[in-house]
Amino acid sequence: MRQKIVAGNWKMNNNLEAGKKLAQEVLDKATGNEEAQIVLGTPFIHLTVLADSVAGKKGIEIAAQNCSDKASGAYTGETSAEMVKSTGTNYVIIGHSERREYFNETNAQLAAKVDLALAQELIPIFCCGESLEIREKEEHFSYVKQQLTESLFHLSSADFAKIVIAYEPIWAIGTGRTASSAQAQEMHAELRAHLASHFGQELADSCSILYGGSCKPSNAKEIFEGSDVDGGLIGGASLNANDFLAIVNSF
Repeated sequence: MRQKIVAGNWKMNNNLEAGKKLAQEVLDKATGNEEAQIVLGTPFIHLTVLADSVAGKKGIEIAAQNCSDKASGAYTGETSAEMVKSTGTNYVIIGHSERREYFNETNAQLAAKVDLALAQELIPIFCCGESLEIREKEEHFSYVKQQLTESLFHLSSADFAKIVIAYEPIWAIGTGRTASSAQAQEMHAELRAHLASHFGQELADSCSILYGGSCKPSNAKEIFEGSDVDGGLIGGASLNANDFLAIVNSF
């Protein structure tokens, strides 16, 4: 059975004290018996403190929101996969649509990030997704499949087995629009079939694919009912412990 995962992406929100408070609220309110693995994707400043706070806590992990595509060197302001791992963090979000759009990250750069993350035994949450323009041209399936092909298909089967994928319909992030449960399931099924074409059906069937587009307590249950939807990458709703845990408990 594929692992269910609900990952919060705090983005550039919460100073250190606010982040500690929010994480503690999640820790206090989580029962430890949730069906889904909880992952808190926090800014870099929180990683060491929060990784320590969740150590030994059943079903809760911390993720960095990014890592560099370079292993080390004179790259002022960058944070390497090795640095992320040294904080006690076990997950890293790679290729979020905002990184692609605002920082022009390419599929080739993201492939390098995936390799460096895996070398440090981090679990990449690899993001993919299309804009409204691409969807309206009905090029969304081929576009998102290309993202997977160019960033992940160089991996061995053993390394691919460590990847989590998050599908983000970019047109449904922060816009109030949400892909219907049918649209989410349709894309997830297409992506799983694409993975199967390269890595084989068994590995594709074991890969957790998360939905990442304006998922909230009111629609999470319906979205998660899709047979190929294994959880969510949650933005705004992850900044409220009650909302976030309501989504976690939507399975």
